[in-house]
Amino acid sequence: MNQPDYVVVGGGSSGCVMAHRLTMAGKKVLLLEDGPPDNSQFIHMPATFVRVIGTKRTVVYESDPQPGVNNRTSYVPQGRTLGGGSSVNAMVYIRGQRQDYESWEQQGCTGWGWDKVLPAFRRAESNMRLSDEYHGTDGPLRVSDTRFRHPLSLAFVKAAQQSGLKYNDDFNGEDQAGVGFYHTTTFNGQRGSTAATYLAAVKDKPNLEIQTGCYVHKLNFNADKRITGVEYKDAQGKIQTVSVGKEVILCAGALSTPKILMLSGIGPSEELAKHDIKALVTSEQLGQNFQDHLEVSVYGRTREPISLLGNDQGFKALKHGIEWKLFRNGLLTSNVVESGLFADTSGTGRPDIQFHVIPTLMGDVDREPLEGHGISLNPCFLRPKSRGSVRLRSTNPEDTLQFDSGALSEQEDVDTLVRGVRLAREILRAPALAELIDHELLPSAKTEISDAELEAHVRSHAKTVYHPVGTCRMGSDEDAVVSPTLQVNGVKGVRIADASIMPTLVSGNTNAPVIMIAERCAEFVLSTEKAVSV
Repeated sequence: MNQPDYVVVGGGSSGCVMAHRLTMAGKKVLLLEDGPPDNSQFIHMPATFVRVIGTKRTVVYESDPQPGVNNRTSYVPQGRTLGGGSSVNAMVYIRGQRQDYESWEQQGCTGWGWDKVLPAFRRAESNMRLSDEYHGTDGPLRVSDTRFRHPLSLAFVKAAQQSGLKYNDDFNGEDQAGVGFYHTTTFNGQRGSTAATYLAAVKDKPNLEIQTGCYVHKLNFNADKRITGVEYKDAQGKIQTVSVGKEVILCAGALSTPKILMLSGIGPSEELAKHDIKALVTSEQLGQNFQDHLEVSVYGRTREPISLLGNDQGFKALKHGIEWKLFRNGLLTSNVVESGLFADTSGTGRPDIQFHVIPTLMGDVDREPLEGHGISLNPCFLRPKSRGSVRLRSTNPEDTLQFDSGALSEQEDVDTLVRGVRLAREILRAPALAELIDHELLPSAKTEISDAELEAHVRSHAKTVYHPVGTCRMGSDEDAVVSPTLQVNGVKGVRIADASIMPTLVSGNTNAPVIMIAERCAEFVLSTEKAVSV
C-alpha cells in the first residue's frame, strides 16, 4: 500500500485486534510486525509454548541490576511474532477485578470504569460454555477449558480447598476469589491467539497488508505535529517510509512503544536533550510508571515421577505428538498453567495474591529448573507498589533500551510475596498434595521458617510474570501521555492500544485486558472517523 488509511505498529495481541476491526470496517490497513509469522508448531500446540521462549519469536528485555532483588538482572521476555504475547504465553484468560477499572476512572481515565470495559470484554469473547452478563459467545477470541488436567493440578485445587479457600469455577465472574482451573484462549485443542482468531478472519482481505520482519524506527510528523508516516527497516534490511492517510496505532508493548515515541521526538525533555533528539513534544512521564507482576516459586518434590518432566523426550514425546496431531487431544492440549487461585492475604477483603501452578519444577530464562520431578506453586502479587522506567541507550533504533524494572523496590511488595509464600507452603502440606509430595525443596523443608528467611527467598528468586505495563500512562491530567480516547497528547493522528497505557496494573494476567484495550481503541477510531465524515 502506498498510503494506507491506518498503520498498525506491532502485530501482537492488540495489533491483530486493531487490524481485524479496521479491516472489517472497510479501511485500508497496513500491519507491521517485527518478528516472523506464527507458523511454528510449538506455538499452536498449547503445552509446548516454553519451546518458543528464547527463540527468534520472542525478545528478552534485560534490566539494569536491581537492588531489590539482590542486584540481579530482571529478564522480561515478550512476544515477537504475529499474535505477540498471545502466541507465546500460557493462554490464561483473566480480566482482573472490577475495582481495577473503577480505580482507573478515579485516576482520570474517564469512560474506563467497569460498566464501560465489560461490554468490550464480552464483545471480544466467544466462550465455549458460559453465556451470561459477564461472558460473550459471538466474539473472535475463543475462550475454553483445556481438554487435559494434570494430576498435580487436580491435587492442588483440592489441597487449596482443604486449606480454607472456596472453589471458583469462573475467575472472570462475580467474584475473583477462590481456587480453580483457568479459562484459556484455546479452541479445539490448540492455541487461540489473536493471530489465529482475529487476524486469521481478515488476513486475505484486499484492504489489509501484513508485513513481517519489519522493525519500526520512528514516526514522522509535519509542522502541525500531525502524523505523516512511519519509518521502518523491512525484511530485506532496507529503510522504508510509508505515508499514512489517517492514523498510526502503536501496539508495540510497554517496552517498545515508549522507545519509538522517544526516537520520534516525544518524551522527557532531559532524555531527548541527552541524545540530541529535537523535541517535538515534551512528555515528562513517558517511559515512567513501569510496573510488572513478580512471582516466586515454592517447590515440592513428588514421591513418584508424575510431573511433566521427560514427557518431551523419546517414546512419550512421540505418543503425545501423534495424539495431538490426529485427535487434538491429550497432554499437548494443556496450557500447563491449568490451575491457580486468587486470595486475600492482607485482610482487605480483596485478593492481593494470584497463584500460577506448574506441574513440574519450573526454571526461567536466567535459571535452569531444579532436577527431578516436582511441582511449582508460584504466588504473584497483584497490585505492585514498585515502579521502574525505560530510557534510550542511544539514537540507534536497534540498540537495546536502558531499563530499570524497579523490582521489589517497595517493601510492601516483598511483604505481600512473603504472605503468598506462606500460603503456598501451607497448601503444599495439605492432605491432597501431601499424598503426592515427599518434601518441600525450596524455600525450606522445615515446617517453621521465619519471615526473614522467607524474605531472603523472595529477593533471591522473584521473577517476572511477563506483564510489563504503564510506560505511556492514560489519564485526563496534563502529565498523562495519552488521553482517555488513547490519543498521544501533543500530536495528531497517533494512538496507543497496548499495555503501556495502563495507569496501574490489573489484578491478573494482562492478555485479556490488552485485547479489551484494542477493542476500545478501534471503537474510538471508528467513531471519530464517523463524526468527521458527518
